[in-house]
Amino acid sequence: MGHHKPQIEDFFLTRRQMLHRCGTGVGALALAGLMSEIGLTTPASADPGAGGDSGVAGPLAPKKPHFPAKAKRVIHIFANGGPSHVDTFDPKPILDKYHGQPLPVQNLRTERKTGAAFRSPFKFQKYGQSGLEVSEIFQKVAQHADDLCVIRSMHADVPNHEPSLLLLNCGDSRLVRPSMGSWVTYGLGSENQNLPGFIVMCPGGYPIQESQNWQSAFLPGVFQGTYIDSQFTDIEKLIEFIRNNYESLTEQRQQLDLLQQLNQKHAEQRAREAQLEARIQSFELAYRMQMDASDAFDVNKEPQHIRDLYGPGTQARQLLIARRLLEKGVRFVQVWHGAGQPWDNHDDLEANHRRLAQQCDQGIAGLLTDLKQRGMLEDTLVIWGGEFGRTPTVELPTPGSNAGKINGRDHNHYGYTTWLAGGGAKGGYVHGATDETGFKAAEKPVHVHDLQATIMALLGFDHTKLTYRYAGRDFRLTDVHGNVVKELIA
Repeated sequence: MGHHKPQIEDFFLTRRQMLHRCGTGVGALALAGLMSEIGLTTPASADPGAGGDSGVAGPLAPKKPHFPAKAKRVIHIFANGGPSHVDTFDPKPILDKYHGQPLPVQNLRTERKTGAAFRSPFKFQKYGQSGLEVSEIFQKVAQHADDLCVIRSMHADVPNHEPSLLLLNCGDSRLVRPSMGSWVTYGLGSENQNLPGFIVMCPGGYPIQESQNWQSAFLPGVFQGTYIDSQFTDIEKLIEFIRNNYESLTEQRQQLDLLQQLNQKHAEQRAREAQLEARIQSFELAYRMQMDASDAFDVNKEPQHIRDLYGPGTQARQLLIARRLLEKGVRFVQVWHGAGQPWDNHDDLEANHRRLAQQCDQGIAGLLTDLKQRGMLEDTLVIWGGEFGRTPTVELPTPGSNAGKINGRDHNHYGYTTWLAGGGAKGGYVHGATDETGFKAAEKPVHVHDLQATIMALLGFDHTKLTYRYAGRDFRLTDVHGNVVKELIA
């Protein structure tokens, strides 16, 4: 006589499933113990984070990096579209001399035809003890000159938005790869289990390449960025279905527990498919977000003097939200300027760059001030820049590409500027240089992969060892490239 009632699903096991279950069960238990001992997983007794209410470790549980880190969290301020370095943080006086004339060197090949030298319409001034030269359109950010680590010798691979965005965000310009935010949360987890570890804000819609910019690719889906349309102020528009107006939290928990049991049985029949696991985890996270999300995105809970520090407008609000998210334990926050590519000024560069900088100058300066006064800047890495820069020469009329006003600049991947602040980056420091015209990185060039390797080093990782096994190969953010630029680290 049997002691256990037969279960209907047991009659539908294939021979392969039966062998898989019998042969790997004990081995999986042993493997889990070994992985916990060497730090690849977090034991169930670990602290689940600032917002956690369960002793069970999940994929976003906090983890230790390879070595002591200078930065614990990241804000990536993305000036999507490609801001002009020669109009922001890399002055080139020679362009005044040759304005309207051919440059003394041959123009490099660009995506569109360019002509004579085009001087900057903005004045530059030295700031701080470091004497950093900054354009007048970023006067408030310039007040933090001694906190900025300005890389004037960045370079990418091609002068096109789509591949350059993917290269910067995902480490590869063509193939599907996990984004930098996904790698960071995969390596470090999150300090709040009630919010996503990686949040992306872009007001008005998606940038070019849309969600590919924050994809998790072959990493588990829980590490993908969560997109927020930050043009909205109403929490129910920012995050759909954040509130349940029909059931209490207790009733929702009972429903979710039942759903989890059903999903668990479903998953067991399918050998732990990654997409299914991600969907199951997303239900749990959505339930927990009701606790913290409403509070994190409500800037009205900030004192008036803090809101005044950041200033008015969408950019200021999303930067203030970013600080609130990091304060609550979110690991990586990416803040885009707007939908599409707002900094892509092929025409009317003077008016457009001035307008765009005015929208974010006070907000960025306020963020740096706020982080510093809270003691957060020392372990928060702030990154600013675009996917490439712009030419020092004027863009010529091209049907279908511009309005033919001859007052803008084309894309330039040969040399451009990115700056870092806080998180162990060397403040008041200018690294490298473009040539005298601003066309090409000439001194101490820094490729995108080098920047990524350095960011990972600031976060406590050897970028060659933070890997994920997929399709028979160990993948990493920098692929097979990248060197840590030690001069950038304080």
